[in-house]
Amino acid sequence: MSRKSQLKSSKSQLKITFVGAGSVVFTQGLLADLFAFPELEDVHIALHDIDPERLATAQAAAAYIARHRDADATITAHTDRRTALADADFVINIVQIGMGEATRTDFDVPARFGLRQTIGDTLGIGGIFRALRTFPFLKELGTDMAELCPDAWLLNYTNPMAMNIQYVTAATGLTKVVGLCHSVYWTMQDLAKLVNVPYEDLTYRAAGVNHQAWVLRFEHEGRDLYPLLDELIASDAQLRRRVRVDMYRRLGCYPTETSEHSSEYVPWYLHHDSEVERLRLPIGAYVGIVDDNVAQYHRTKEALASGEPLAVEGTMEYAPQIIHSVVTGTPRTVYGNVPNHGLIDNLPAHGVVEVPCLVDASGVQPTRIGALPPQLAALNRTYLSTSDLVVRAALDDEPRHIRHAAMTDPATAAALPVERIWQLCDAMVRAHGERLQPGLRALLGD
Repeated sequence: MSRKSQLKSSKSQLKITFVGAGSVVFTQGLLADLFAFPELEDVHIALHDIDPERLATAQAAAAYIARHRDADATITAHTDRRTALADADFVINIVQIGMGEATRTDFDVPARFGLRQTIGDTLGIGGIFRALRTFPFLKELGTDMAELCPDAWLLNYTNPMAMNIQYVTAATGLTKVVGLCHSVYWTMQDLAKLVNVPYEDLTYRAAGVNHQAWVLRFEHEGRDLYPLLDELIASDAQLRRRVRVDMYRRLGCYPTETSEHSSEYVPWYLHHDSEVERLRLPIGAYVGIVDDNVAQYHRTKEALASGEPLAVEGTMEYAPQIIHSVVTGTPRTVYGNVPNHGLIDNLPAHGVVEVPCLVDASGVQPTRIGALPPQLAALNRTYLSTSDLVVRAALDDEPRHIRHAAMTDPATAAALPVERIWQLCDAMVRAHGERLQPGLRALLGD
């Protein structure tokens, strides 16, 4: 009996709950992927968002995509999270606490202190405070899931990925949790194009931490493709003006995140005007992305109101693939973010790592990697040290750990003296105010 049949024997439909469904464009792509699988055409999609207007737009977009995919899905919309979660089999979290306003704060306040950021959602001051305002929600979500759908898988897309997965597993006790990010997939797509080998013909393995994993194996029909990549880089000056290429040349393995992201997790680039120019780093880029997302939401809303067609192309995201594999038993490999627990020997056991995972009817099963090359593990350990201090700030209700996290963050420490780091943390606490748990709102600057 398939997993889907087992589920249907106890209730009428497989139920997939989207939390933060008002992120309409992302919701659309995930639904297009889901409905592309014939076995998932008759599921129950429960959409939840606290913004009624965005929720209504998401529901209309979902109904449109279901029609155009010929899916016989049940689509419901709920402003009450508990109703949406009740009896769910899978929960997809795409929440962004504070939305664009909070993101602008994450850029504007540090900029007044002379701190440069590009994306600000994973490490750095932006990542620290994005995590701290997300943690209270994650605790509520995990508590609700433990009561209302204890056997459901939580598939998390919300950044900062490593911090969020470490926190939700520690604070709630949930174990069927995996963080999902498309960085490994798209990195390998880009590398395939560079070396002119079809992506489907590549053999590769990557591992590390989210947004700072490393391509450990890169082959075609048993041939190592790194020497070919080296030749291309040597012959192309423009390729050498990418942070990730610069890191690869010095560290020996290609990083799995864009140059904009990668520049924020090390101390070498953003603090130096010459490096910002040489490597064409777009300071504050994420603010523009937020504006684009808002504009795309309004275009979707207007198209639905006027009867214009919507795009229903799939996005090749991992969550629909995981759901399909668990339901049908179809084996596949995805990249997931999970507690380490011995998967990577030379990274902290309590940290969250990104590794290949086998998925089938048994669920998501991470692959043991062994030890990373020491120079890569050294960078990952710094990343995980900052992440751990942020998580411990929330778990222990210790506001000093916020400052400790900022002090250990590579890009922040490279840019500011320690007194200014503490003053910046105070300014961010003031700016985010009630989004933080009460015990973390103390001001501790000199």
